[in-house]
Amino acid sequence: MSIPLRLSSFLEQYGTRYEVCSHPRSRTSAETARRAHVCAHELAKSVLVEDEAGCVLAVVPGDRMVRLGELSRVLGRQYLHLADEQRVATLFAGCERGAVPAFGMAWGVETVVDDEVEACPIVYLESGDHEHLLRLAHEEFHALMRPARHGRFSGAVARH
Repeated sequence: MSIPLRLSSFLEQYGTRYEVCSHPRSRTSAETARRAHVCAHELAKSVLVEDEAGCVLAVVPGDRMVRLGELSRVLGRQYLHLADEQRVATLFAGCERGAVPAFGMAWGVETVVDDEVEACPIVYLESGDHEHLLRLAHEEFHALMRPARHGRFSGAVARH
């Protein structure tokens, strides 16, 4: 699968420099990081949440999880919950399920970025499928995410 047209057009519109990195097919962020040989903390994981006001794409490091209470506080919203898979598939047409790029704004979806992702010198993100990542320098990622809201809303993934 190639990069979805909406994503490639968005990146081209801003003159973004990036690399496409191939990796063996993966299903989770942790598996993607391992198979792509990248630091999980530098992998921007996209999580779609929603409430009665609509959807928001939360972007956190691949080794972290969204803390809904903190995200609600950052956004000044209540009752945020994870969106179901059908909602994700409908909003992010052209992307495989579970491979949503961090640039929700390319699909007209409000995007909020955790400060820990912004601190990474290199950021990897899903390209719309489960076999490719986009690699961006911090400056490129930051420039694209400048209009997005930012805050601290990620937490350590619970270990069982």
